[in-house]
Amino acid sequence: MEFRRLGSSGLVVSAVGLGTNNLGMKLDMDQSREVIDAAFDEGITLFDTADSYGASEERLGELLQGRRDDVVLATKFGSDAAPRGNGNGADWGVRGSRRYVIKAVEASLRRLRTDWIDLYQMHRPDPATPIEETLSALDDLVHAGKVRYLGSSNFTGFQIAEAEWQARTRGIERFVSAQNEYSWLERGIEADVVPALEHYGVGLLPFFPLASGLLTGKYRRGEPAPEGSRIKAWGREESLTDATFDVLEALESFAKARGVEILDVAMGGLAAQPMVASVIAGATSREQVARNAAAGAWQPTLEDLAELDQLTS
Repeated sequence: MEFRRLGSSGLVVSAVGLGTNNLGMKLDMDQSREVIDAAFDEGITLFDTADSYGASEERLGELLQGRRDDVVLATKFGSDAAPRGNGNGADWGVRGSRRYVIKAVEASLRRLRTDWIDLYQMHRPDPATPIEETLSALDDLVHAGKVRYLGSSNFTGFQIAEAEWQARTRGIERFVSAQNEYSWLERGIEADVVPALEHYGVGLLPFFPLASGLLTGKYRRGEPAPEGSRIKAWGREESLTDATFDVLEALESFAKARGVEILDVAMGGLAAQPMVASVIAGATSREQVARNAAAGAWQPTLEDLAELDQLTS
């Protein structure tokens, strides 16, 4: 496993991270333990969760007992996307406020059974709260020792720049990472987010690197989405267009010509992008964890990357 600095910070993470939303939504405790143990076996150190991922924080906290010092534990606040909410109490739609941030971190610390969070990320922008208020509250948490580094998630390039400016002018802790959707099928962040990250030295943590499973090789033109797939579960079959399959088939041919699989191209090709610190992928089995880790180790040449850019533009 390769290890990298997260942006210009001193935080070091594994080049492949484990997204743990499945721990709270799909897997039982024994299955969750198998996935976490497999991640340790593969050298994965970045474990990413959120307070809105069902029981993920609780399970992760239990499974990391005795191993807490060996991981970079990342969680998020500011979203209530899970059906049961996030258990943080009333927020009145203002999840970037000082009041809510303090409530959210205390709840996450309890669920995770830890005294500190390595990377605390704002899950979504809060248009109702000035970003300087949120950053000030987060700065207090860093100085209190409850949080070590800060990150954003789902921010636009402008919002990343605004947060950076507020942190610099006020002399408070800044976001060292950005977690955004990014894959060879979803490259929209290259227009504004990636340039902002490069300019300010912020590390990128892509989520959905496999495009909800489309980049695993399981989907075929003219066939329905596999049972149990995210696209099937989320009712997103409309994404299975001819244009999508044109790109997928081109990527499969690209991978075959290099003696690898499309999964290797999806993970390793993304990990080779300059601002990417760690590619976050979920897993539901020991085998998936091992395969994702191996795929992230594929190293494309500059010529490979140029061709990938052409194939997926």
